[in-house]
Amino acid sequence: MAVIEPEPTAATGAEPVAAPGRHQEFAIEPSRSVGYRLLRGVFNLIMRLWFRPKVVGRQYVPTTGPVILAPVHRSFADFGFTSFCTKRKLFFMTKDSMWKNKWLGKLLLYVGAFPVHRESADREALQRAEEVLNRGQCLVLFPEGTRRAGATIEDLMEGAAFLSARTGAPIVPIGIGASDLAMPKGQAIPKPFTIQVVIGPALPPPARTGGGRVSRSAVHATTEALVGQLQAVYDESKAKTGRYQDAAENA
Repeated sequence: MAVIEPEPTAATGAEPVAAPGRHQEFAIEPSRSVGYRLLRGVFNLIMRLWFRPKVVGRQYVPTTGPVILAPVHRSFADFGFTSFCTKRKLFFMTKDSMWKNKWLGKLLLYVGAFPVHRESADREALQRAEEVLNRGQCLVLFPEGTRRAGATIEDLMEGAAFLSARTGAPIVPIGIGASDLAMPKGQAIPKPFTIQVVIGPALPPPARTGGGRVSRSAVHATTEALVGQLQAVYDESKAKTGRYQDAAENA
C-alpha cells in the first residue's frame, strides 16, 4: 500500500467525522448469490426497456482486480447505467439519508452500497471504499462528488485519485450521454431517451517516488488527467446521442 503525503483526510479538504449509527455489517464479496444476480437482472431489464442504453468501450474495464469506475454525474439515474459496463459486482457510496429506513438500508448493503455523509469528510466511508478495492473488487465513485449541470467537467474531488494511490486500482472514466435530458435534477419520472455510455481507457494509479511514497502533487496530477479523460468520454457520449445537436437547433 502506498503512503500518501499529506494525511488521507486532506484529500477531501475537511475534518474527518465519524458516521454515527452506520456500523451495519458490510460484506465485500463477488456476485455469486442467486438473490443478488436476480435483483440485478430485474433492475437491468427495467433500465434496458426504459432507456435502451448503448455501451462502447467495455474492454477497458478489467475483469479481475481492483478498479474504480468514475462516471460523469448529470442525473440521479447515472449509477444505473454503470451496471451495463461490467458483469462484476459493483460497490458504491450512497448518501446516508437512505439508511433512515432500516429495511431499505439492509437492501442497499446487500447490493453493494454503503453510506456516506457528504457534508464533510467521512472516514468510515473512505475506509470501506479502500477495503472494497483492497479485496480486488469494483468500486463506483463519482469524481464530481454530486450531480452537476453543463457540458464542462471541472473541479473534481480528489477521492478517486487518492483511493487509486492507496490501493493501486486504475481509474476508468465513463461518459453518460442524455441522462441529464432523460432525468434532470428535480424530475421524478424519467423520459424514455436512449442513453449512450462511453468507457475510456483506464488511468494508472499516481506515480510513486523511489521510496514508495505518493506525493500530494502526484494525486493532484492524476485528478487533472481524469478531468481531461472524463471530458473526452462525456463529449463523445453526447455526440453519439444526437440529442444535444437537436436541442441546440430547436433552441
